[in-house]
Amino acid sequence: MYRDRLFLPLVGSIVAALSLAISFPVFAQTPAIESRTDKADISVAPDVAPLDPDKPLTEFPDFGVDWPDLDVPIEDGSQQQEQIEETPRDLEMDRRLAEEEIAEIEDDGIREEAEAELEEGIAANFQPADTLAERRYQVSFNGLPDNLDTMFDERFQALSALEEYRDKEANFAQIRRRAETDRELVERLLRIEGYYDAIVRNSFAAGRGTDIVVTIAIAAGPQYQLDAITLEGLEKNGGGDAEKFRDAFVLKSGDIINSDRIIEAKAKLNREMTENGYAFAETAEPELTVDHAERKGDLDIVVTPGGKYVFGSILMENTDLFGPDHAELIARFDAGDLYQQSEVEDLRRALIATGLVSTVALEPVASKEQPGVVDVSASVTPAPLRTISGALGYGTGEGLRSEVSWEHRNFFPPEGLIRLTGVLATQEQSGSIIYRRNNFRRRDNVLNGQVALSNIDNSAFEARTFSVSGSLERQSNLIFQKKWNWSAGFELLASQERDIDGNIQTTARDTFFIGALPLTLSYDGSDDLLDPTTGFRLSARLSPEASLQSGSFFYARSQLDGSAYFPVSEKIVLAGRARIGSIVGAGRNRIAPSRRLYSGGGGSVRGFGFQRIGPRDVNNDPAGGRSLVEFSLEARVRLDVFGGNFGVVPFIDAGNVYSASLPDFTGMRFGTGLGVRYYSDFGPIRVDLGTPINPQPGDSRIAVYVSLGQAF
Repeated sequence: MYRDRLFLPLVGSIVAALSLAISFPVFAQTPAIESRTDKADISVAPDVAPLDPDKPLTEFPDFGVDWPDLDVPIEDGSQQQEQIEETPRDLEMDRRLAEEEIAEIEDDGIREEAEAELEEGIAANFQPADTLAERRYQVSFNGLPDNLDTMFDERFQALSALEEYRDKEANFAQIRRRAETDRELVERLLRIEGYYDAIVRNSFAAGRGTDIVVTIAIAAGPQYQLDAITLEGLEKNGGGDAEKFRDAFVLKSGDIINSDRIIEAKAKLNREMTENGYAFAETAEPELTVDHAERKGDLDIVVTPGGKYVFGSILMENTDLFGPDHAELIARFDAGDLYQQSEVEDLRRALIATGLVSTVALEPVASKEQPGVVDVSASVTPAPLRTISGALGYGTGEGLRSEVSWEHRNFFPPEGLIRLTGVLATQEQSGSIIYRRNNFRRRDNVLNGQVALSNIDNSAFEARTFSVSGSLERQSNLIFQKKWNWSAGFELLASQERDIDGNIQTTARDTFFIGALPLTLSYDGSDDLLDPTTGFRLSARLSPEASLQSGSFFYARSQLDGSAYFPVSEKIVLAGRARIGSIVGAGRNRIAPSRRLYSGGGGSVRGFGFQRIGPRDVNNDPAGGRSLVEFSLEARVRLDVFGGNFGVVPFIDAGNVYSASLPDFTGMRFGTGLGVRYYSDFGPIRVDLGTPINPQPGDSRIAVYVSLGQAF
């Protein structure tokens, strides 16, 4: 019996994972195998009849095949037939396969004769190999164990020399060198899976035309199992949590030796300790002692839990952006709570989400004044606080649009943002001042304020508006996607708008003074904010409003939205959306045109121009309504081209707007088309091309929409 000792480093990368493999003596026994089969034991059984000494030995099995007659022209015009050399490793495999059978022969003379014949037969297989003309090749496996997970294939594809140069022609010498490198790679990968006695060899054959088929043949042998598992230091220093920590390690005697699972178990143990107050817990690198004779391994890990702590204060040296009191407001833990590393990581991500810092380092520091208390030292690197941005675009039915903005994200510390925005467009000219304070009095609460002046002139209405608004909201962002979102606010506006007089059907301008209390509540059960593939979303909006125009009156605007996402396969997602809206309490002609309901455009019914669906006035312009319905259905198909970053989206939308306060679902307008998606790192970029199926007079035949994120 002999032992090999192995230190298992963390699997930080694919290459690091490969470093878990150990070397082993080439004469370790493995089950014999036959060519073209996964496993077949050919050892001599005790109940077999005695061997006939006059009968020649059975020919030993071989993975390889003779090199085919590949005629290669040489300079003098004659033909040269190539011979293929078996490597010493190939012959060693033959030797190992035969030794098991020979070892079972009891007669000394017969066994010596068999051993001599074996040596003579192997030696005769050495042949000189010449260099072939450059050819392409194919790669296949023979005898690969069925129980390997996807990591084996992923690692082989990432590290294989044969795969890296598959599309490039090479001569046979080059192909064989690559195959030999991959043979060693496969051996190391199999050791990660516990196959320490695996034998791997290569064979070559003719494929289509001048192609070469490279076969990597494997005799995996048995998987080694864990025997004794020692977590030294856990019982002594783990206190009453030692049993819980041992259970978290998950591995037990009898489990297959798998390097990845050992590293995962180590990480789970460390995570369990740091989630239960052990702020300074450490686990040394695993040490595995492999017994090839028993096909087992003993695993030893030195564990140092350290003391158990509760949270103390947050310490900060650089307070230019905000102080420790604001960091404590953002943190989800309070002083006296049991220390948890996940809470520290959550704080780090939340500080990054403020947009004020570029890097954050958080370290636990044992308090000198209070035993059992750990403070969190925060070191932040400020990010640029000012941004100037611009946008230029075009939309069907909306025309050209340009926008420029300037913002300072910490104008009123902490996290008090000021943004100045100006818009110059075909149908809009506006300017606004926006105030936004993140983490207002409570984490994830956002206080908003806005003063705006705008002039809008589109086919639905003309409006010159001055508005003041504010709100308190709790919404998702690109780092934290929340299940429940809400907002509550107020809006005051004075607006001079063009409308059609209901009695004499003439254009007139009226001035409206409006106050509103908008409320929203939504539930997001999808898996992604910008590109959902499963789950559903629901939202409700209610805005009680008072209007002063030829007397005061009250009405309420409401809207319900729902969407659902169904993955058909890894590349196809079906998505559907429905919307219903209503205004009750006032007639359409009394409601300001800008407060009515409209449909049509990239966010509602694609194929139609912006706000072009619904009742029309005498000038064939949209008049708006008091109710609407919309439906959308699309298939999001991701393509295996350009790295899988592109997709197509066929869609069909439907909707209509009605003068009554409740929709009757008649006269539905349908639009259809095809979209293209580019899946960037920050979300899909959408380009949709739509056309109306049953257009109204004046509708364009083609509409184009561009935006970030899916349509819904």
